[in-house]
Formats: sequence, structure tokens, C-alpha cells
Amino acid sequence: MKFKNIALTASCILLLQLTYSQTKPADTTINKQINLNTVEVTATSNPSKAIINQPASIVKLNKVELRRGNGLYLDDAINTNVPGVTMERRSMSGGQQFNIRGYGNGIRGTNGINSNFDGQGSKVYLNGIPVTDAEGITVLDDIDFGSIGNVEVTKGPSGTLYGLAIAGVINLQTQKAEKGKISIGQDVMFGSYGLGRYTTRIQIGGEHSSLLINYGHQQSDGFIIHTASHKNFVNLIGDFQVSEKQSVSAYFGYSNSYDERQGELTIDQYNAFDYSGNPAYIKNNAHSNVVSFRAGVEHLYNFSKVVSNTTSVFGSGVSNNASSAGGWTDKSPVNYGARSTFDLKFPLNGQLKLNGIIGGEFQQQFAQVIGYNMIANPDTTNHDAYNIIGSMKSNQNYRTETGSVFTEWTLVMPHDLSLTAGVGMSTMHILLNDRFYVAGSKKPSQYEKGYNGMFSPHIALNKVFNKHVSAYISYSKGYKAPVSSYFFIPATGEVNTNLKPEIGNQFEIGSKGDLFNDKLHYEVALFDAVFSDKMTTVAVPLAPPAVGTAYTYIVNRGNQDDKGVEVLVKYTVYRSENGFFRAVNPFVNFTYSDFKYKDYTFQSLSSDKKSVVVEDYSGKAVAGVSPVTANLGIDVFTKVGLYANAVYSYKDAMPISADGLNKTKSFGIANAKLGFQHAFGHFSFDAYAGANNLTGTQYYYMVFVNQLPDAYMPAPNKMNYFAGVNLKYTF
Repeated sequence: MKFKNIALTASCILLLQLTYSQTKPADTTINKQINLNTVEVTATSNPSKAIINQPASIVKLNKVELRRGNGLYLDDAINTNVPGVTMERRSMSGGQQFNIRGYGNGIRGTNGINSNFDGQGSKVYLNGIPVTDAEGITVLDDIDFGSIGNVEVTKGPSGTLYGLAIAGVINLQTQKAEKGKISIGQDVMFGSYGLGRYTTRIQIGGEHSSLLINYGHQQSDGFIIHTASHKNFVNLIGDFQVSEKQSVSAYFGYSNSYDERQGELTIDQYNAFDYSGNPAYIKNNAHSNVVSFRAGVEHLYNFSKVVSNTTSVFGSGVSNNASSAGGWTDKSPVNYGARSTFDLKFPLNGQLKLNGIIGGEFQQQFAQVIGYNMIANPDTTNHDAYNIIGSMKSNQNYRTETGSVFTEWTLVMPHDLSLTAGVGMSTMHILLNDRFYVAGSKKPSQYEKGYNGMFSPHIALNKVFNKHVSAYISYSKGYKAPVSSYFFIPATGEVNTNLKPEIGNQFEIGSKGDLFNDKLHYEVALFDAVFSDKMTTVAVPLAPPAVGTAYTYIVNRGNQDDKGVEVLVKYTVYRSENGFFRAVNPFVNFTYSDFKYKDYTFQSLSSDKKSVVVEDYSGKAVAGVSPVTANLGIDVFTKVGLYANAVYSYKDAMPISADGLNKTKSFGIANAKLGFQHAFGHFSFDAYAGANNLTGTQYYYMVFVNQLPDAYMPAPNKMNYFAGVNLKYTF
């Protein structure tokens, strides 16, 4: 059987790294974190939140894994530590998207089905606050990844507990103040291409309350023309223990983010190392400017040993203006909502225990989206002048409401056997107002659409052997509903009324374990995820004798069958309490993806752009997914405070068009970092230097699939450096 052979081959090459905190290279820290089984997950009905007891593929990243690079871009940590997940970005530090087990690279036509400017399909939370809005769209330009302290990634349909999360869930947690300590810190980093990061941090940690205030300024000139980035962040995190029964946590965040966009390179440009960019993007001063506020308050109350409740209320406001080759867009969404869960624990007869979660989440968003054409700058004396905003081409106002109610229960039985079962029910309602007047048009000014009864069951069985090894089998289901921009077809004035939600069904078997006195931690998962009613674009040609695309619209057409194997291994090869080397921790992870289109047809224009061609891609490899990815690395810590790490990442060649005729090249990237940390009196510091792409390999941040000839968002093809120092004074 193919899966069995792949898993066996992968298991033969595995080594491991130990999770270890860089905060203090002390013996107690090493010993405490060797037991990786103590890593806990966020939301589960199992009374034991340890990874080994969870019948799902969940990867959690700590400070060491997040800071192996410069710590400013989450994609390096995700791509090197989470098998089965790829994070891409379309600019120096913006336009981030997640691809989880093949969901995230959709069929794109001329205008794109899955927007190249945001992410869909997965849900992202920051300190319990949804970053993903009520429509299911995730914009990450304004997230300060430099302040993130840990990350939890749940792979596969997660609709049972999280609503419309067909691909998975990413939970981000910012750093928090240390209990019982008051400190002030200043971090400074410099790097190639004008990279600069300055962070000022104040921590006030008491016995029953804590407060962290964090300000960060981040900038880069970009490694090629028109890729500069400037960001300012303010984060405030507070935790308050009101009494033995209740606690309150609060988060407030402000950001102002501006990222220039060079536009994607054509295949010929990329192959010729021509990084001059897309002229249409540069002339339109393509960029993304996001100014946002996020706030949330979470309240935990323990009614008794049996019942507790966690309720959070949250809201965000965003002002977003962006330009691209197609024009200028202003968007001003306001999003708010609440999430509440009851945790229930019922001891039954003997060794039986029944634990459950009952809850719900609600979001509502109001947004105004206005699109403009771009026209040539009338200043003909300045050939470098950018184009300017011209006439309005669209004006839409919409209100989106999403809600989910859910329950999940785990029956803990003798012999470390547990059965988990639950179901979530999601709804989505969109009220869309078209405020763009076109003389003589018969298009409706208002359209209303609701999706109800999107039930997401989950059932799983988990068995723990000898307290150190577990095996599980699970089934889960999730949905992704259409977003508002899919309904109106501006070119014709028609409404796209027949769209259905996409459906994801996944079967998974896996095993996790901590062996050799908890020195070796492994996770293996084999899965089959089928995404049906996939949304794709239909291209309509211009009327003869004109040549080209008149417009595109969205339809449900075909399925996608994703089979894969994921392996993660971490190993403490050496540990000493008294020697010069405190810990030597190699690690490796491996992903094999056998993803195919199934009953999948795609309508596009012929090569001469004069007629429509319907192509059947059934049986072809899914575009935008590498069959094989692998990462191998090592972390080293010493008694005197020196530490070092090195990571080598391999990415296989992949198709970038659904017909399989266009492929990327495989590549391997090597990164390394060396640092020294020390404490004396009230002061402590951490100084470091690192280099990325040690071999000067050509590679990319992102590839647009089915958007040829434009395709590549290139990454630096030369070795680049960074260095910094973190200073802290503890009172």
C-alpha cells in the first residue's frame, strides 16, 4: 500500500529536536521542557489537553521554533516546523496566506477565484479574537508576528468547534508578562535590504495580575524595486485574577501597515532572473495600506468543579486602501462578535469520565467597498510619476452575519481509551447593496442570501499505550461559504444566485509518542481529505472581433481529493546538567502530498483568446502543492549562554497550472543563526546574528496558480543577513 511504504520510508530517516526555552539556559528549564507530552492545546473536550491525548493533527510552536530566524515573518516558522502546512506572502511582509493540506491554492481565472490578496478556508485567532472576519476572509498584513509567543495549528476540517473552518485553525498567542516580575526591554534588529525592527516592551507581573505594553516599528526597503514595507504596532495585554473562581484577560492592538507590491513576475522573467517587476503594478503604485484596531475581553468563571464558562467579546475596525494592476480599492470593514463555551466534567462509575464543551460563536460585519479605475498621470514631464485614481467602477455595501453553535464530548474509558464525538451547526447570511449606478442597467440594487444547516460532525477514537504512545482514528467535516464579492457580476448586472458552499470531508489515522525517557517525540498522520463543490471561475470572451476576456464569474465545479502523509520528529540527542553543552536537539519533518482533481472541469479562453475552452482536469495533480517537502535542523545550547541553530528546507517541484504543463523547479534553502545570552544583576541581554539562503538559491515567496504567464513572487536569491540585541532590565 502506498501510504504504508511512504510512512515506513519516512520513519527510517527521522531525528528529533527538543522544545527548549531561550529565556534562561538553566537546568530546570531544560528538564521541565524535555517532557513534550506536557504541551497543551487550546480547545478540546478531552480532560487531558496534552497533545498525546488529542485525536487530531495539531502542531504547537514555542519561542525557540518561532525565533530560529529573525522572528518577524511567521512563514519561516510555519514552513519549517508544521508538516502539511505552507504559509506564503505576496510582498516583503504582507499578503500572507495559509495552505493547509492542499486547501488554499484554488483555481484562479483572469480576475482570480481565491483572492491573491487575502486568505480563505482557514480561521485565524489572535489571543482568542478572530482575525478571520464574518465572511471567512483573513487579512494578516496588520498582525505583529514579532510579538507572537506561541502558535497552535489544527489541520483539517474544524467546523465542529470553530464554524466555517474547512481547512483548519491557527491560534496565535502574543507574549505575556512574566508572573512576579517587573521589567522594561528594548530590542533592536538590523538586516539586509534596509531591514530594521525596534521594539520597546514594558512588563508588570504581579501575583494576581499582569500587564504587557509592546510598541514595535518595522521597516524594510525590499530586496527589489517597489517592495518597501513600513509598519507600526502597539499591543496591550492584561491578565487579572479576580478571585479563585474567575479571571479576566484583555487585549488591545493597533497597527498601521504599508507594503508596496511589485506585482508577480512572468515565468520568463523569473527564469531569466529579471526582477524588474510588473510595469502595470509599479505604474499604479501598487500597495496595501491597512490601519486597524482590535480589542477583546475574555472572562473565565468556575461555577464548580463540574461547570466552568469562558466568554469573550471582541471587535475590530479596519481602514484598508490597496492598488494593483486592476485599479484602486477602498475597504472599511467593522467586525464584532462574541464566543462563549461551557466546559463540563462528569465523573461516572469506576474509571469512566464524561467531559464536554457546549458553546457558540457569533460575528457580524459591516463594510463599504469602493473600486476605482486608474488613469495616466497628467504630469507628462515626469515619466516616473504614478498613475492616479480615476472614475469609480464599483461601490458595494454589505452586511455579513455568521454564527455557529457546537458541542463536543469525550468519554474517557479504562485502559486509556477515549471516544470523542461532536457536531457544530453554522449559518451565514449576506445582505449586499450595490450602490454603483449604471444608466439603463436592470441589475438589482440589493441581493440577500442565506446558508443554513451546515452541520459539521466529528468523531474520533484515541488509545494511549503505556502512557507514552497513542494511536487515533478520526472523521471530520467542514464548510466554506461563498463571500459577497462572488455574487454580483458587474459586467452584466446579473446576480450569481446558484453558488453553494464548499464541503470538506476528512478521514485520518495517526500516532503520537514520547519515547526513550521522553527524549524522542514523534507525530505521524495519514489522511484523505475530499473537498467537493469547489468554486472556480468561468471566463467569458469579448465579442468578436475583439480578443481577450470580457469578465469572469464563479461557479461550483468539481472535487479535489487530497491524500497525504505527515511526519514530525524531535529528539534530544544530548543533554547535560554540568557539561559545556546543555542540549543538542536535532529535528526533522516530512510531508508527502498525493492531491488530485476529481470530476473537475474548468472553463477558460482558448490560446487565441477568441473562444471558450472547457477542459477536464480530473486525475491531474492539484496546482500549487509540492508532492514532497522536508525540513532538517538542529538546535544547540551551551552552559555559558551560546546557542546556535541551522535549518535546511527542501521543496519539491510543483505544477502551477491545473493542466500540469507548467511547473516550478525544486529548491533547497539553508538558514543559520548564532547567539549569546547572559544575565548579570538586574540586566539580561540576548545578542545574535543570522543568515538566510546561505547557498544563494533562487526561490519564491508565493506562486499564483492558473494565472499565466504572471506567476512568481520572488524571494531574495542571494544570502542575506540580520543581527540584533535584546536588552532587558528587571526591577
